[in-house]
Amino acid sequence: MANQLWTKKPLDKLMNESSGEGNQLKRTLGPGSLIALGIGAIIGAGLFSITGGAAANQAGPAITISFIVAAFGCAFAGLCYAEFASMIPVAGSAYTYSYATMGEFIAWIIGWDLVLEYAVGAATVSISWSRYLIKFLEGFDVHLPLALTVGPWDGGLINLPAVFIVILMSLLLMKGTQESATVNGIIVALKVTVVIIFIVLGWKYINNDNYTPYIPDNSGTFGEYGFSGIIRAAAIVFFAYIGFDAVSTAAQEAKNPRKDMPIGILASLAICTVLYILFAHVMTGVTSYTSFKGQDGIAPVAVAIEHMGTPNAAGLIVPDYPWLNRAIIVAILAGYASVILVMLMGQTRVFFSMSKDGLLPSIFSKVHPKYQTPVKSNLLFMLFVSLFAAFIPARVVGEMTSIGTLFAFILVCIGIIVMRKQMPNAPRAFVTPWVPLVPILGVATCFFMMAFLPLDTWIRLIVWMIIGFDVYLWYGIHNSKLSTGTGTLKDDFKVICLSGLALALVLAVVAFFHHTQSIEGDTGLFYFSLIFAAIHAVAYLYTWLKG
Repeated sequence: MANQLWTKKPLDKLMNESSGEGNQLKRTLGPGSLIALGIGAIIGAGLFSITGGAAANQAGPAITISFIVAAFGCAFAGLCYAEFASMIPVAGSAYTYSYATMGEFIAWIIGWDLVLEYAVGAATVSISWSRYLIKFLEGFDVHLPLALTVGPWDGGLINLPAVFIVILMSLLLMKGTQESATVNGIIVALKVTVVIIFIVLGWKYINNDNYTPYIPDNSGTFGEYGFSGIIRAAAIVFFAYIGFDAVSTAAQEAKNPRKDMPIGILASLAICTVLYILFAHVMTGVTSYTSFKGQDGIAPVAVAIEHMGTPNAAGLIVPDYPWLNRAIIVAILAGYASVILVMLMGQTRVFFSMSKDGLLPSIFSKVHPKYQTPVKSNLLFMLFVSLFAAFIPARVVGEMTSIGTLFAFILVCIGIIVMRKQMPNAPRAFVTPWVPLVPILGVATCFFMMAFLPLDTWIRLIVWMIIGFDVYLWYGIHNSKLSTGTGTLKDDFKVICLSGLALALVLAVVAFFHHTQSIEGDTGLFYFSLIFAAIHAVAYLYTWLKG
C-alpha cells in the first residue's frame, strides 16, 4: 500500500491552522463583501460576449434554457461548496476539501487544476480587458499603437494594457483584502446597474416573433441547434458562471465563515443566475438570434442595442439609446477588472494552502507582517500572469478555464459523499440537502457539460495534468508535511507513474481521434501531443522501473 498518497489531512489540524497565531490571513470580510466577491467574479464580459455567440451558433432563443442547465450544474456544486466552506473555513477551496476527504494525491491534482481557473483565467481575461480598453479609447479618438496592445502572435510586440491591469489588481491585493473588497463592491454596483438598465430598457422592445422557433431544428451537425445545441451552449456559457467558487478561497479571511460562506456562495450564484436568464431573454427578444452570427466581443450586445428603437420613414430602426453601448463597454471594463482581482486572489489563496502543506515552496505562504496578505505570492503571480498576458494570445488556453472548473466541481461533489460517510457527526453550519442525490446530480451535470466541450480542450487539460504529475513527483511528494517519514516512496512512485502512463496513453488516443475528426487542421497540436505523450510515457516507465 502507498504510504502517503492517500493520507488525509485531519479536520482538527485544518481548524487549528486556520485559528493559529502568526503567518495568518486577516479576517475582514462580512456576508455583504462575500456576496459582492462572488458577483464580482461571476459577472464579467462573458455575459456580454458569450451569450450572443452561443445563441447564434448553438442554441438559438433557447440560450435561456442553456443558462438554466448551466445554473443547475453550478447550483448542485454550490450546495456542496457551501457545506464544505461552513465545515472547513480554511483558505484553499476545493484543494483543502479534497485533502480532508480524498487524500494528498487527489488534493494535489485539484490544486494544480485550479491554476487553470484562476491564474490562466486571469491572464485570459486581462487580454480581453485590453481589447475593450482600446475600443473605449477609440470612442474618444484616442488610438494606441498596435505594437503595444497585442502580443507577437497577433502582429504586435507586447500587450501593455493587459500587463497594466494585472499589475494594478495585484498591487491592490497586496495592500489588503478589505481594501480590495471595497473596490470590488464599487465595481459590482456599477456593472450590475448597467445589466439591469439593459434588461429594463430592452424589455419593451421584445418582439415575440424572434422566439419562433424557440428551439431551432438541428442542422445535422452535433451541437448546432436542437437538444445537442442547447447542451453545447450550456457548456460554453458555463464560463460566464465561473467565480462563485472563488468565494470559498477567502474562507480564512471571513469574519464568521461558518455562517457567512454559504450565504456568499449561494446568494451570489442565485443573483447572477436571474440576471443571466433575463439578459439572454432580452437579447434574443429584441432581434433574431441570427443577427449575432459573425459577431464577437461587445458586438452581440451592440447589435441588440441597435434594435432597441423605432423604425424611421425608410423602415430602418433608429436606436433610442445609443449611449448604452458606451455604458456597456464601461461595465465590461469594470467587470473584467473585478474578475481579474478575484481570480488573482483565489490563485494566491490556493497556493497559500498548498505551500503550508509543503507541496509547494514556502514563499507562497509567507504573509506580510503589516498587510497580512501573501505579498510575495502576489508578486510572483503578478509576474507570471503579466508575462502570459503580454505575449500569449488568449485563444490558446481560454477554453481550459471551463473544463478545469468543471473538473474541480466534480471532485467537490464527490468529496461531500465521502465526508458524510467518514465524518457523519462533524459540525456543519450548512448541510447540503438530499445527499447523495444532490452531489450525484452535480457530478452528472458537470461531466455532461464536459463531454460536450471540443476534444482539443480535453487535450490541453490532459497535458496540464501530466505537467502537474511531474511537479508532484519531483517536488511535492518529497516535501509534504504529512509524510510519515518511514519506509520508502516506492509504492507511491508506482501509483503516480502508472497514473502518468495512463494519462499519456489517453492523450495519444484523444489527439489521434481529434485529428481524424478535425476539418480545420490541427497538425501542430497533434504532433505535439504525440511527442509529449511519448516522452512522458518513457520517463514514467523509467522512473517506475528504477524504483
